[in-house]
Amino acid sequence: MKIHLIAIGGNAMHNLALALHQKGYKVSGSDDEIFEPSRTRLGKHGLLPAQIGWFPDRITSDIDTVILGMHARNDNPELIKAQKLGLTIYSYPEYLFEQTKNKKRCVIAGSHGKTTITSMIMHVFKHCGLSFDYMVGAIVDEFDTMIRLSDDAPVAIFEGDEYLSSALDKRPKFHLYHPHIALISGIAWDHINVFPTFENYQEQFAKFIELIEPNGTLYYYEKDSVLKKLIRNTSNSISKVPYQEHPHTIHEHQTYLLTQTGSYKLNVFGNHNLQNINGAKMICNQLGVADIDFYKAISSFKGASKRLHVIKSTPQSIVFLDFAHAPSKVNATISALRDQYPERKLIACLELHTFSSLNKDFLDQYNNTMDAANECIVYFNPKTLKNKHLPDISVDQVKKAFGNEDLNVFVDIPELIKFLKSLHYKNSNFLFMSSGNFDEMDLPALAKSLIE
Repeated sequence: MKIHLIAIGGNAMHNLALALHQKGYKVSGSDDEIFEPSRTRLGKHGLLPAQIGWFPDRITSDIDTVILGMHARNDNPELIKAQKLGLTIYSYPEYLFEQTKNKKRCVIAGSHGKTTITSMIMHVFKHCGLSFDYMVGAIVDEFDTMIRLSDDAPVAIFEGDEYLSSALDKRPKFHLYHPHIALISGIAWDHINVFPTFENYQEQFAKFIELIEPNGTLYYYEKDSVLKKLIRNTSNSISKVPYQEHPHTIHEHQTYLLTQTGSYKLNVFGNHNLQNINGAKMICNQLGVADIDFYKAISSFKGASKRLHVIKSTPQSIVFLDFAHAPSKVNATISALRDQYPERKLIACLELHTFSSLNKDFLDQYNNTMDAANECIVYFNPKTLKNKHLPDISVDQVKKAFGNEDLNVFVDIPELIKFLKSLHYKNSNFLFMSSGNFDEMDLPALAKSLIE
């Protein structure tokens, strides 16, 4: 099987290339930019394009399948050549479905928690020695790639992203998977550049519910009022099973699950993770995992990449990095640290980096989301607004949107670092939140200087 990936350098696409290479397919690809870690990982397996750019002459009639990444536009010269030759062209999610259409598909969706829940299920399945395919949006410990596609695994576990599929296919990715088992963790408006109203955003989840296979099952977080309303209005006669947080206790900064067979110490914490664990458990139970096996496995789960990741710690202070960027994620992450370390001062620093977070029409969604922190800091780079072709926003606009007059807003990294180093950090935790990288700020070095 000969496969060509247009925009092979993307986070998802280069992992798909690796998965297909491991499956024994002949894989080629192209891109106009390839950054780390994609460059090194592709190079290690001989999949790195010899030249950067688009080369229509590489598109030949002997290619079985072309996979189009989201980064490629509809005027891409390689895409145009593939269309002229009449080659089979798939978007990334279309191809995942094509590879798993004869398997039992389980899809985890939601505005928050979907990566973590998918990772939890993967961790439990591996711990239990079960064979499965998967796709997840972050690197997970003990897994070399974010995707596995095999001929023999009976089950596929997919993270269900609501973002668009490709330049040719404007459907949300999770509309293409048609799951037998689905989970929705909650709904909070995101991706304003694609879904300009909250109503439009909700519609995508309503459609996802309708696309669950007949006799399928949907698990959902029952304390989300928006989600409950959607489910009440669905016409799909599937089983709909609610879940809440798993019973637990917190003792000396450590969270324990409370079960009928005893308590289990966790490596993760926070209300969202306790919701995630219960949702993951229900799916694992349906797929044949016994409670005792689930609890033994989940107790060793350390979280997905950049989810409350510890950068540096001392007995009195910890510096965390978290992927939180949407309002609901920011609020949940801050609340998790407040509950886990109630006696410590919490210094929270958020980078506005996404299209939504930098959009003046979306900023109000952050109102009061950081209030549980003792010190609230927001950073954004005005150049990022220009790169994303967004109107300028001011420091005062950000303060007003967050509803916090004590909010410290920075647009310059050296000034941000200077302020952080001026803070009294004894018996304090630091939390850095971003889907970016704070303009390549050296967080490990900063963390060391803050708490040592």
